[in-house]
Amino acid sequence: MKKNQLISSVIIMTAILSCNNNDETTSTAESTNNNNSTVPAIYSKIYGASSITSDGTYVYIKTTGTPDHKSVYYPTTNSLYENFSGTTFGGYTFSKNPNSISTKSYTFKIPMSPAVASTHSATPLGPIGVSINGVPFFNQYAGPNQPLSGEIVSFDQWWGHPAQGGDYHYHVEPKYLTTVKASKSALLGFLLDGFPVYGPEENGSTVADASLDAYHGHATATADYPNGIYHYHITSTDPYINGNGFYGTPGTVSN
Repeated sequence: MKKNQLISSVIIMTAILSCNNNDETTSTAESTNNNNSTVPAIYSKIYGASSITSDGTYVYIKTTGTPDHKSVYYPTTNSLYENFSGTTFGGYTFSKNPNSISTKSYTFKIPMSPAVASTHSATPLGPIGVSINGVPFFNQYAGPNQPLSGEIVSFDQWWGHPAQGGDYHYHVEPKYLTTVKASKSALLGFLLDGFPVYGPEENGSTVADASLDAYHGHATATADYPNGIYHYHITSTDPYINGNGFYGTPGTVSN
């Protein structure tokens, strides 16, 4: 997959990052679910999940996909509805799209021990991963090889929006997670290949694109993985969640 040049105020799209396949279970404690299989404790940070289970090979994360923050895209009768106008992501004037947030039934099937793929597959349209509040991550395209330049103006105050059918999602840095719920250096979620996604800061410093490889990742220690792990980053100059494809072999998502 090739990166598209989107807009002058937003530099290139984020490349997908990754992690080593043997650090996740050794660097975190484990809890037992009702299937008598272990789920690495790191997944408890996905506070927006309705359930998290494992069969020993995959972790199954169920979510409704609805954000826990306010949005103009909620129905006006919803307690999380909040009107929004003014400037949105990239400095553009917000323009609401015609869609409304609706409740979904996602099941993200993610490898519990992710490994680098021999062939890196492109990310599809639709969900490519799950954030810690249960909202899906989408890639940087509005359609097949279509840039997001026409959709950026519809990102709400927390830089997400719903698609047709009501699927709310983040294409870019999930601002609510990086500025309110967590931080810019925090774990933000996982892509379908099992590798974690982090924000634009690491160990107190801004992550530079030059420090990352072709998949926008590197192997360093994080607060969650003190022994070091290869992981994805969203950076301040490259805020999109995906770039050249999955670093590992992706699982699946159903809705």
